[in-house]
Amino acid sequence: PAPVKPPDGGWGWIVLFGCFVITGFSYAFPKAVSVYFKELMKDFHVGYSDTAWISSIMLAMLYGTGPVCSIMVNQFGCRPVMLIGGLLASSGMILASFTTNIIELYLTAGVLTGLGMALNFQPSLIMLGTYFDKRRPLANGLAAAGSPVFLSSLSPLGQVLLEKFGWRGGFLIMGGLLLNCCTCGAVMRPLDMGMKRKMEKAQDKYEAKEMLPIGGKSEEGISTTDGTKKAKKAKKQPKKGKKLLDFSIFSNRGFIIYTISKFILVLGLFVPPILLVNYAKDTGVPDTEAAFLLSIIGFIDIFARPACGMVAGLKWVRPHVAYLFSFAMLFNGLTDICSARASNYTGLVIFCVFFGISYGMVGALQFEVLMAIVGSQKFSSAIGLVLLIEAFAVLIGPPSAGRLVDALKNYEVIFYLAGSEVVLSALFLAMATYCCL
Repeated sequence: PAPVKPPDGGWGWIVLFGCFVITGFSYAFPKAVSVYFKELMKDFHVGYSDTAWISSIMLAMLYGTGPVCSIMVNQFGCRPVMLIGGLLASSGMILASFTTNIIELYLTAGVLTGLGMALNFQPSLIMLGTYFDKRRPLANGLAAAGSPVFLSSLSPLGQVLLEKFGWRGGFLIMGGLLLNCCTCGAVMRPLDMGMKRKMEKAQDKYEAKEMLPIGGKSEEGISTTDGTKKAKKAKKQPKKGKKLLDFSIFSNRGFIIYTISKFILVLGLFVPPILLVNYAKDTGVPDTEAAFLLSIIGFIDIFARPACGMVAGLKWVRPHVAYLFSFAMLFNGLTDICSARASNYTGLVIFCVFFGISYGMVGALQFEVLMAIVGSQKFSSAIGLVLLIEAFAVLIGPPSAGRLVDALKNYEVIFYLAGSEVVLSALFLAMATYCCL
């Protein structure tokens, strides 16, 4: 059947709010968990790189299970998948509060919670793409703002819970918070269902008029009714050979360029925010002030994402949104490089301000660019495959950075390395888009 025209509003605003909450949990949670790392290192007698694997596994599950999510969404729809995901995410953190070693933490907080978030994150973006078209850049920007809003609140909340209840109590309460993902899943009403009801009402009125016995109209009415019943039956029959995962998108040159640049980007993008709190603590910044640095990034990010979404929606910018995305990545990479020598709290605050702006721009544009390249029909398969490829970069990035920190005892090199990777991805996207598309 032909795709239903996106309403660009109405119930779409409720879907947008649900997507806002899901995006917030999916991206902010792996970073907010880093507040507990010092206590975990003491309890389990492990190094920083061992605890960094918790965030990495969580992010890797969010990215790596992309194709599985795509297949499940194409098979069962967005809403059931999201409800199961919410339950899995919550149970993962609740079970993590009872763990006795770091391996159990990897399996519960890492694998189970990460899988639950993945089953929520991807369907919510797909639903957003079906409900918005003209206002899609703005909708993507507003939904992406969930990440900084939740980061600015979850990080200090985690610090408070750690002080009041210890890391076990904190994990238990955060597991309860993740049950809100189920509520967000419940509001993701399939767009075609509402349209189908309207069509059926209109059809019933038409049938009633046609069946009125005026001359030969009654016979026509009966034949029309039979025809519509047959059409309904034909629609109810499932399509044969329905594609669960569409690999034809790999023939799209723009998709290949986007995927390569995103892989390079993700190698360095998440390293600074994950290392930041521990870096600040090691330079002598008090624990509460160190956790507040993530809140600064989050606060700036809140305004950067919707603003960037509005800019991307302008008539003269929207056709060239890939170049805006590459500029955002370049800005982010240069921020990392320029701030590598920040050694006091003031320098770290300045870094957080510029990082928040650039990080917000990247977050607001990444899925808008992908939607513009592949279209809403192939988006569910495209995002699954992109996230799978990015998962390898997520698994390599933060743990290798943590390993380097343990070996060199120097954060400066890490910031240079992460910034260089992000700059490289920006240059590749801009040049390949200009030369090949």
